[in-house]
Amino acid sequence: MFGFYRFACVSPVLKVADTAYNTEEIIRGYTCSDLFHQELLLQNSTRALVRIADALKDSDAVIAVGLPLRIFGRLYNCAAFVQHGRVVAITPKNHLPNQREFYEKRHFSSGRDLLRGLYGALAGNDAGVVKCVIEGAGEIPITNFITVKGAGSEVRVGVEICEDLWTPAPPSGELALAGANVIVNLSASDALVGKRDYRRNLVMNQSARCMAAYVYASAGVHESTTDMVFSGHLMIAENGNMLAESRPFSRETEIVYADVDVERLNMQRLSEGSFQDFDSRAIIARAATLEGLRACDTLQYRYVSPTPFVPGNTETRDASCTEIFNIQCAGLAKRLEATRSERAVIGLSGGLDSTLALLVVAETFKLLKRPAKEILALTMPGFGTTHRTRNNAVELAKLLGVELRTIDIQKACFQHFVDIGHDPQKLNVTYENVQARERTQILMDIANSEGGIVIGTGDLSEIALGWSTYNADHMSMYAVNCDIPKTLVRHIVSWYADRAVRDLNQAGAELAPSENGAVLADLLRDILDTPVSPELLPADSNGQIAQKTECILGAYELHDFFLYHFAKYGAAPEKLRYLAKYVFKGKHTDEGIDKALAVFIRRFFTQQFKRSCIPDGPKVGTISLSPRADWRMPSDASFGDWLKEI
Repeated sequence: MFGFYRFACVSPVLKVADTAYNTEEIIRGYTCSDLFHQELLLQNSTRALVRIADALKDSDAVIAVGLPLRIFGRLYNCAAFVQHGRVVAITPKNHLPNQREFYEKRHFSSGRDLLRGLYGALAGNDAGVVKCVIEGAGEIPITNFITVKGAGSEVRVGVEICEDLWTPAPPSGELALAGANVIVNLSASDALVGKRDYRRNLVMNQSARCMAAYVYASAGVHESTTDMVFSGHLMIAENGNMLAESRPFSRETEIVYADVDVERLNMQRLSEGSFQDFDSRAIIARAATLEGLRACDTLQYRYVSPTPFVPGNTETRDASCTEIFNIQCAGLAKRLEATRSERAVIGLSGGLDSTLALLVVAETFKLLKRPAKEILALTMPGFGTTHRTRNNAVELAKLLGVELRTIDIQKACFQHFVDIGHDPQKLNVTYENVQARERTQILMDIANSEGGIVIGTGDLSEIALGWSTYNADHMSMYAVNCDIPKTLVRHIVSWYADRAVRDLNQAGAELAPSENGAVLADLLRDILDTPVSPELLPADSNGQIAQKTECILGAYELHDFFLYHFAKYGAAPEKLRYLAKYVFKGKHTDEGIDKALAVFIRRFFTQQFKRSCIPDGPKVGTISLSPRADWRMPSDASFGDWLKEI
């Protein structure tokens, strides 16, 4: 369902050279050395393969097992694929290690010529496809590329064996360019100090380079320990992320599972990969074709993050937030230098976005060795401004040492209502937008008079939903938060608060003065606890914020979740709904998710005209909605088909 397919890696308990015992273990769930030259071992290996295939005839699964095979009078280290009771493909190992503890060339031949179709071409086979005959299984194609007929998400499997992954140019790179979105690797990699981490990095990096799933199964502790020990390293990675990994040195049969999103990989290749500049005809011509796989009915072996934009590893949180913050600062620093701006002018509301923007501006001025007083923060109270947000804006400006000016916009707005003939008792979109445009006009004009530039505060979530007033807070001269979604804005401000309580006079510290650290942290946490609001409608009778954005649009964590999977992976609305209900079960109701998804789709399409002319700003993550970077779409595209699906 929705392009999810389940993969498993197995390292069974075995007895070296005991084919009957090993066959039973494989059906339940390298180190033979010169025994590979024994006729009985070779015969028993092929018989065992046929028996394994027959035992699994009622399974839709495709199973890959390793064995030595004699082909055209040579011995090859092979992976054999079985499905529905048949042996369907054979892949020989390309790269044979022959150094230190490895001496494969003593026993095996490289499968390069077989995979290139050399033998098939010599035999007059125009396609160059080579087949080998296995007693009891018939003619089997030799290939390292397998297509799956009828699979809804176009599952294509590329095959490597052990050393193939460790070479400067692994076969999986070429296979991925030819369309393989899943790479499987049967391995006998031994255990050495530090090798496990290196092997893990190889698998994750290769899955990222190939934009594919990488399924790796290595021999376990029951291999021969004459000169080496094996740990049974099983891994399933997807595009650089480790989905499942085994524990090392298990004495029992070890199995790991993962639900791989093949549809997501395919969609990402369309938008991000360089998979079009490769002639894949030679590889596809020799591909073996299997019956369709059954997609997962439910997600059981996959973690889906509810906050995909937020760094999930707490151990690297500080490094991730520091890098994001540094990108924002570096972008602004370059813009200030290029424009020779005398000042940075920013509207400070006391809300979350303008808080992060001011923190970025303050840090940037330190990097440029410019005084904080060259930063001009304007607080512009209107009809909905509360004491809480106004006081927080004032306090933040004081703690950061920037110049603060207060300009009440109510009188100017009332005059504008008169000019355009609007009844100020009519609290509609005109009432709201007059305030937003008045604030932007003030910012722009003061920036002109001060020789400065206006710093935009709007975030990626607001840009996605068009939650801004056109030519008001929609516009600035440089937008430092434009690639930071709301959930990540919260995360970074929280990170800054945590750091602010440290002793910031230590060597290398570059944040606020230490005497203000605890006060600043408390202030930032109060801002984090403040409901998100544009404060364009009057406060309630208790002076509290009445206009709460998430009560109107739905939770920002839902919208950020939708945005991530929609923009990055092209997920259809039905899949977005399925994933959201899987992730947020117990936190958001199905009705709330459906309502938020409908809002997201409608606003994402109808508000594109605002994104078509947004200001410059630094790209921070893998998703940007700038028309000059990642996202281009017509402003008048219909959302009908997307909304109809839900």
